[in-house]
Amino acid sequence: MKANPVFSLYIPTKLVFGCEEIKKLSSEKLPGKKALVVISSGTSMRKYGYLERVLAQLRLNNVETLVYDKILPNPIKEHVMEAAAICREEKCDFVVGLGGGSSIDSAKSIAVMACNDGDYWDYVSGGSGKGRPVTKALPIIAIPTTAGTGTEMDPWTVITHETAQEKIGFGCQLTFPTLSIVDPELMVSIPPHLTAYQGFDAFFHAAEGFIANCATPISDLYALEAIRLIYKYLPVAVADGKNLKARAKIAWASTLAGMVEATSSCTSEHSLEHAMSAYYPQLPHGAGLIALSEAYFETFRHDCTKRYMKMAEMMTQKKSNRPSDFIDALITLQKECKVHSIKLSEFGIQSEDFPKFLQNARDTMGGLFTLDPRPITDEEILHIFKNSYK
Repeated sequence: MKANPVFSLYIPTKLVFGCEEIKKLSSEKLPGKKALVVISSGTSMRKYGYLERVLAQLRLNNVETLVYDKILPNPIKEHVMEAAAICREEKCDFVVGLGGGSSIDSAKSIAVMACNDGDYWDYVSGGSGKGRPVTKALPIIAIPTTAGTGTEMDPWTVITHETAQEKIGFGCQLTFPTLSIVDPELMVSIPPHLTAYQGFDAFFHAAEGFIANCATPISDLYALEAIRLIYKYLPVAVADGKNLKARAKIAWASTLAGMVEATSSCTSEHSLEHAMSAYYPQLPHGAGLIALSEAYFETFRHDCTKRYMKMAEMMTQKKSNRPSDFIDALITLQKECKVHSIKLSEFGIQSEDFPKFLQNARDTMGGLFTLDPRPITDEEILHIFKNSYK
């Protein structure tokens, strides 16, 4: 960050945060009387009663609802287009994203395509996207049941073009949620390994946002507090998913990390992971980031000395004397959460894939490379993939 920064702050989302705050959905002023509720194709939203609770609260607010339940863990363009067509046909006023980042991201993209013609990739920048401007979108309500993406407080949505094998982040002012309700009680059912994957996604949003060359004084505040909370409470939430204090702390850290994404940016670590999961959608986003992280952050260790030391101090609450203290603390956190030994090979990835990952990352999410602490070379990227592979 420059010594005399110039920056702006724009997060137009109303945040309602806390245990049992989902009940506020029945009394909040909502942007219409008919909603498309977007959930994943999995069973958890119905199994744990989250969907019915949301539908009941909307009914109390005199809102008619339809449910779209096909969203995949790595959401795809086909489902965005299908759900947007339903929105138009049924004349929905707004879109509710309920679930993890995939459902909320999809809700944002559906909200765009419900109001715009053509194909979703006409509006995406990068890869084969055409980068058309978005001038209108339906209002969005975000109700996360996971703590990881922070998408409830930023404009970003990540969708995969399944035939082009392009996984690209996209967003604009119109894709900020109008209202986000973060209720940690909706997160107690997440299994330990997914709690860890999601928590680390939030951690990297904060850490990348802190070392990005566009970091600002306000994003630094959000990032450092998110890093502190995740280091302290993520191992607790992984060990005991019913610990509401730990769930609430991690939920808040994730929301803060989303605010980092709204005021700073991810760096190329996310580009590299998106390239992997574009080809191998069975790879969970958080798992891919964890696998890359040690080698990735080692690459910039001498470029962000003071920032690495500051992150280390927030994590360990001890004075740091060297930037590698941050990497040591990162490894400690991974071990405490039992995710240090992730093997990319178990998801089908082979070492011969590395060159195509590199090219895909440059082509589809090249913008994030411009926000790295310094330009990273192709040789360094291949080295990161090689050193991350087990």
